[in-house]
Amino acid sequence: MSPPLLKLYELQKHYPLDKGILRKPSRFVHAVDGIDLDIGRGESVGLVGESGCGKTTVGRMLTLLAEPTNGSVAIRSDQLPDHDLTDLDKQDVNRLRRDVQMIFQDPYESLNPRRTIIDAVTEPLRLQDLGSREEQQERGAEMLRLVGLAPPETFAYRFPHELSGGQRQRVAIARALVINPSFVVCDEPTSMLDVSIRISIMQLMRDLAERLGVSYLYITHDLGVARYMCDRIAVMYLGKVVEVARTEDLLANPRHPYTQALVSAVPVPDPTYERPVPDIKGGVSRPVNPAPTCRFIDRCPWADHTCESNDHPPLEQVTSDHRVACYHAR
Repeated sequence: MSPPLLKLYELQKHYPLDKGILRKPSRFVHAVDGIDLDIGRGESVGLVGESGCGKTTVGRMLTLLAEPTNGSVAIRSDQLPDHDLTDLDKQDVNRLRRDVQMIFQDPYESLNPRRTIIDAVTEPLRLQDLGSREEQQERGAEMLRLVGLAPPETFAYRFPHELSGGQRQRVAIARALVINPSFVVCDEPTSMLDVSIRISIMQLMRDLAERLGVSYLYITHDLGVARYMCDRIAVMYLGKVVEVARTEDLLANPRHPYTQALVSAVPVPDPTYERPVPDIKGGVSRPVNPAPTCRFIDRCPWADHTCESNDHPPLEQVTSDHRVACYHAR
């Protein structure tokens, strides 16, 4: 097997709650708390979990929009072979932008309302000083065609407010891919769109990934979307990855009780189907200075003395492509 494009090791992000001028903070939100994950070239990995579990924070750290508290992110990009993203100078960060991009959740908020569509799409080329102005305009027009905004001259000199939500997200996709990145973080790119156009955007992203050889980290809370878009799925709970597997394997045979609860909540288009009720308790805990034990212990139906007397379980191999963080994985 070829080495992974991206490898996360013990990645952490803690936010202080009580920082003062004369004292060090003592309480932290453990948004991301030591996750390990790898992403191969041309692979799409889904990161799923409830709101607040740390999914977006992971994406922001991978695109250097947030600085990790600890851990490392190794990338084997064309611009920076075998570099740690947590140890880059300003020049290296600018080089990295050619290989790592992000598609944000809200296409209207992520586009400058005072810039035309062609200006938005070609901005990465200008920032990286790639090509002449004419070449940048040609590349921008080509990307508009690729994302389905054709003929490009019809859309190039419009402003974001003149487009629909789906068209704005196509612009955001074109902007992210215009400099041929190796890796793109997709932060729930269809959750703000009408249901009727989500599938067309998802199909577009799949087609572009195959055509351009792009790897995705696809952040979502929707397992149906993850199944359509992703080769593998990693499940997060309170800052920890609790299960990683090939998509169909994870959905057909979830091993962690939290993953089982997520899968059981997916709607089934059969009115006669009787859904098993997940045997989990309570609600999501606050990730403020959490105990070192399993993050799911307060809600887990399998918790026992082993869970109470040991630290959070590590991700361990249960099959060749399936890892679970649970002392009683079934």
